[in-house]
Amino acid sequence: MSTHYHAILWIDHHEARIIHFNATEADENVIHPSHPPRHLHATAGSASGTHQHGDKAFFHDVANELRSAHLFLVVGPSTAKNEFVTYLENNNRDLLGKLDEVKAMQHVSDNELVAAGRRHFKSADRMRAQIG
Repeated sequence: MSTHYHAILWIDHHEARIIHFNATEADENVIHPSHPPRHLHATAGSASGTHQHGDKAFFHDVANELRSAHLFLVVGPSTAKNEFVTYLENNNRDLLGKLDEVKAMQHVSDNELVAAGRRHFKSADRMRAQIG
């Protein structure tokens, strides 16, 4: 993989798509949890959903993939993005300084994901000097 300054992470409880990119290139890696969540159907008086929170091994693999990024953006449709940030706070505080923002985003194509990352950092980079 070539060296890119930025990365965008799209994450839910079923997969993490990490794309390292610059203005002209992008490299993607997809990580799946070793034990994907099962969808639980609602019964009387209970909620439906996956009822799985914070798969540490999954989050560990995702964090390792983000280590080479200087700055990254975390996006996704569910609570997994916030659970991942909580995992970083408890287990990988060194990566928190590289986290630029957390945003809600529905499932999109890889091209749309890269475009969203480039738009975000084009705007955000105007506010800071790139060092490193």
